[in-house]
Order: sequence, then structure tokens, then C-alpha cells
Amino acid sequence: VSDPLYWTVTLRSLIIAALVTLATVVTAYPVAYYLTFHAGRRRGLLLFLVTLPFWTSYLLRVFAWKIVLAYNGVLNSALIESGIWSEPTLAFLNTPAAVVVTLAHAYAPFAILPIYVALDTIPKSLIEAASDLGARPFTSFRRVVLPNSMPGVLAAALVVFVPTVGDYVTPALVGGPASTMIGTLIQAQFGKANDWPFGAALSVAVMLVILCVVLVARFADRRFGSRT
Repeated sequence: VSDPLYWTVTLRSLIIAALVTLATVVTAYPVAYYLTFHAGRRRGLLLFLVTLPFWTSYLLRVFAWKIVLAYNGVLNSALIESGIWSEPTLAFLNTPAAVVVTLAHAYAPFAILPIYVALDTIPKSLIEAASDLGARPFTSFRRVVLPNSMPGVLAAALVVFVPTVGDYVTPALVGGPASTMIGTLIQAQFGKANDWPFGAALSVAVMLVILCVVLVARFADRRFGSRT
């Protein structure tokens, strides 16, 4: 476990997981906000559409992105047809960016739902009171909505970050050698290498890192909870 290679891969896994978490939460918050305050009668239908990916296989969604990002895939074909590029490129598939995009799409529903629940529990009277006191919509959002929804944001970030760190299917299918994550190495130890003790040691090391992240998130949740 002390080999620099494994620490490099672990750091890469943490960076990719952090980027996925950031991308997912940033895109999920506006969706959850719209569902809470602007969806109206369409809320039930839109919530059903949000949860629709749960009805499909995770592998199918990853393979779908592989088809989209492939050399002769949908994205390359669209760029060529629009005249932006003259020939296909390999710049999309087998890259860390492909892993981030695929994972962000796969875990988006897991981020939308906790944020939606947090927003939905905010008393509408607080927002109305802020408006009555002369607060503009952005000020009301910044001082009332956002602080009260932070527990949901932290929960969403945690729900996305923890499984993303140990993911090995997505890097294997849409990522290249530069996208190898710690989950891939752990799977190799339990599989081809048949070195279960070392695989267990790697797993424990990753669990300790994730535990530290969870404790930090728990501390942040208490801080935001005490402020609101």
C-alpha cells in the first residue's frame, strides 16, 4: 500500500470523484429548485422522469455514453454534420473527462432527490417574509433558501462522492490508462492477481480515506445546521 503508484491512483480517484460531485451538485440544484418552486402540477411527472434512470441498468447507461463519445459515435457525427470538425476525433473517449461526464450523469438522480427534499421542507413563510421585508429574489435565495438547503446539498455530495471513489466499471469502459481509479486496482487484486490480502489492504485504506471525508461532511452539516 505504501507504493507511490497506489497513492497516485488514490489521489486521482479522489480528484475525479470531487469533480463528479461538483458537476452533479451544480447541475442538480437548479433542477431541484425548479421542481420545488416552479413545477406546479407537473411536479409528479417531472419527479418520475428524474427517477426513471433507476429503472435502467447502470451498465446500459455507461455503454450508452461509450456509444455517444466513440470515434464514430453520436457526438463526433453531430460535430462533423454541423461543419465544426472535418473528421472524427479520439479526444472524447478514454479520457478522465469521459469518466467525469458519465459518472455525473449516472449519479444525477442521487443528487437531485436529497436537494429537492431539503428545498421542499423550507417553510414558504420564510421566503414570503423575506420578500415582505424588501429582499430581492436573489437576496432571498442567498440568505434564506441556500442556507436552509445546505444539509440536502451536503447529503447529495456525500451520496455521489462515496460510491464514485470506488467505481471501477466506468473507468474500465469509457476511461483510458490515465483514468485508472483505485477501484480498478482493487478489483484486479481480487481477480486476475488473486492477491486477496493486498486487495483487502487497499480496500481498508480507501475506506479510511472515505471515512475522513464523511467526518468532514458531518462536521460541515452540523455547522450549517447550527446557523439555520
